[in-house]
Amino acid sequence: MDTPDAVLIYDGECPYCSIAAVALKRLDDIDAISWYDDAAQRFLEAQFGATPFAMVLVDRAEKRVYAGKAAAEELATRAGLPQLAGSLVRDNYETIADLVGRASGRGRDPDDYHERYDLRDDAAAEFSTLAEAADERPAEIDA
Repeated sequence: MDTPDAVLIYDGECPYCSIAAVALKRLDDIDAISWYDDAAQRFLEAQFGATPFAMVLVDRAEKRVYAGKAAAEELATRAGLPQLAGSLVRDNYETIADLVGRASGRGRDPDDYHERYDLRDDAAAEFSTLAEAADERPAEIDA
C-alpha cells in the first residue's frame, strides 16, 4: 500500500471517533491511527515534546500539523463541507468533544492544543513509521 501524505491521530478507544476516522479514510487520502498506538506517541513526542491527548492531523506534503479545533476545521474542509460548516465544527469543538467523551465513557478531556503548526524535522522523521502503523490499524474499525 502507498504511504499516505496525511495521517489522522484520533482517540482509538472512542467508538464515535473510530467511526469518524473510518469515514474520513473513505472520503480522502487520509489514513488514521489511534492516539494510543506507540507510533502515534513517538510522533507526538517528536512534534510537541509531549503527547497531548488531542485529535491531530499530520500532512507531510504541506509540512503541517493541525491539532484540536484546527484539525476538526481542516478535516471538514477536506471532506468538502461548506466553509460555514468547518467554522461551526471549529467553534464548537469543545462542546462536541465533551458530548462524545461523555457518550463513550472517556475519562479525560482533550488537551488544549488547537493550532496549525509547522511539521518539525524530528516529527517528519517519524512520519513513515506513523503512516505504516496507520495501515495496520485494527480490523474492527475498518468494518
